[in-house]
Amino acid sequence: MLSSFNEWFWQDRFWLPPNVTWTELEDRDGRVYPHPQDLLAALPLALVLLAMRLAFERFIGLPLSRWLGVRDQTRRQVKPNATLEKHFLTEGHRPKEPQLSLLAAQCGLTLRQTQRWFRRRRNQDRPQLTKKFCEASWRFLFYLSSFVGGLSVLYHESWLWAPVMCWDRYPNQTLKPSLYWWYLLELGFYLSLLIRLPFDVKRKDFKEQVTHHFVAVILMTFSYSANLLRIGSLVLLLHDSSDYLLEACKMVNYMQYQQVCDALFLIFSLVFFYTRLVLFPTQILYTTYYESISNRGPFFGYYFFNGLLMLLQLLHVFWSCLILRMLYSFMKKGQMEKDIRSDVEESDSSEEEAAAAQEPLQLKNGAAGGPRPAPTDGPRSRVAGHLTNRHTTAT
Repeated sequence: MLSSFNEWFWQDRFWLPPNVTWTELEDRDGRVYPHPQDLLAALPLALVLLAMRLAFERFIGLPLSRWLGVRDQTRRQVKPNATLEKHFLTEGHRPKEPQLSLLAAQCGLTLRQTQRWFRRRRNQDRPQLTKKFCEASWRFLFYLSSFVGGLSVLYHESWLWAPVMCWDRYPNQTLKPSLYWWYLLELGFYLSLLIRLPFDVKRKDFKEQVTHHFVAVILMTFSYSANLLRIGSLVLLLHDSSDYLLEACKMVNYMQYQQVCDALFLIFSLVFFYTRLVLFPTQILYTTYYESISNRGPFFGYYFFNGLLMLLQLLHVFWSCLILRMLYSFMKKGQMEKDIRSDVEESDSSEEEAAAAQEPLQLKNGAAGGPRPAPTDGPRSRVAGHLTNRHTTAT
């Protein structure tokens, strides 16, 4: 059964243009072609990169963050409460006010004490600045190294300057060792990102990040197997050109160098918009949609590959909207706000002051801080009314 599935899965019509077979891409006479089984080396490479990352964050990233003045905020620990902890883990981190009132009654707490417990409990799960700095510094190091390495690999290749050359003699294009190792390194890195997803800093665009990583892994795997290495290498280089700038911006932000952070973010925004919204659709998508089938008819791989590229472009548009919102805030306020994708730590004092502004101050004897009408049916009111009636009669 497995052999039948394997034979069906690797049919020529799924992966290669019409009238091209796998036998034409077998190594012969010193000519080496990419083979799908070559990518199996990416799995152990991903584990090696994970080990390197852990060592880097512990022995380089953490000491570097302290040396550069990155400090974690002091957080108040919550008192153990089994009922509230169970609700926090099973029902949700942000209960509504009716749920808060019910939980407060069950635990013998006031509503504000219950709100404070959930607020501090949420803060405990948020990553510290040093963790964010270590993660950003590792990604900055990889993206910068990958961009420089990829540029050195492709600089003398004709398809870097004229993407139409990606289809010259396709798919009969030999594999160069430098391109293979760069491709393998990129695939291993994205696999390591997928493995680390449950433990990395989760931002508000977490689902989009997961989608991006999966699309990237599938694109690299398919492009290598179908010998679409030339166009695939351009996609990788285009993305690496702005990714390291974003990670550098994060690092500077954690160091609280606001002016440097603002300048870096503006540079990153310009590079991102130009590479993702101008070059990617006009150079990459255009050549894959039109120039790739100028001499051959479309096939399954053509539709599959272009579909993944379009999904990637939709993610580019999504992140561009987030960047534009931050730029609008920068133009309006004169300085860059925090990353709108990040989960901002909540403060006890700020929320309690807001709550105190909405509720009247409750005194020990039960009287409110503000004036209120006197009761009309109490004993003192009845005596006052009786005296008033006697005074009126005497007059």
